Amino acid sequence: MTAMYAALLRGVNVGGAKRLPMPVLREILTDLGHGSVRTHLNSGNAVFAGDADGGDGEDAEGALAAGIEDAIERRLGFRVACLVRGGAYLRAVHDACPFPAGESAGRHLHAVFGSGPLTAERFASVDPAAYRPEEFRIGDRVLYLYAPDGLGVSRLAPALQRPALLKGVEVTSRNWNTVRALVELTGS
Repeated sequence: MTAMYAALLRGVNVGGAKRLPMPVLREILTDLGHGSVRTHLNSGNAVFAGDADGGDGEDAEGALAAGIEDAIERRLGFRVACLVRGGAYLRAVHDACPFPAGESAGRHLHAVFGSGPLTAERFASVDPAAYRPEEFRIGDRVLYLYAPDGLGVSRLAPALQRPALLKGVEVTSRNWNTVRALVELTGS
């Protein structure tokens, strides 16, 4: 069965490390047998049609992500963390957003996708009142982050990404404009 997926690569094309040109990423995905491959921006976002050979839902996403990570390492000699999410999941994340997501939210609202559950217990040590007007809410393998002054000056974003809080979970963030684009590109 074929479904539309988004690959969210972590930390590519930032500074001089882990350079991954988007044409190369498209070639890698095509060489893996995926169809309808497209990239979005130059920051490690790709959509593709893939077979759910790894099972349903999270199992398929995990198998697809592992294949992409392995292929990038074989081709470029470095490993890149990759999260794969199905189009229906991305639509659900979009629709469940607990913050107003109007046109101005694109730079101020972010989805922090996790490779596993992002539970309230994991973030219990973060005092939300200490970071106002910034806020966060937890969803299904996603943390919604509202940073009205922008992520570059956010005090809450680094607090939420402390290694002790994220032990055993890879995360990668996308601003709301990118989330919207990925929902559209996956046809969800």
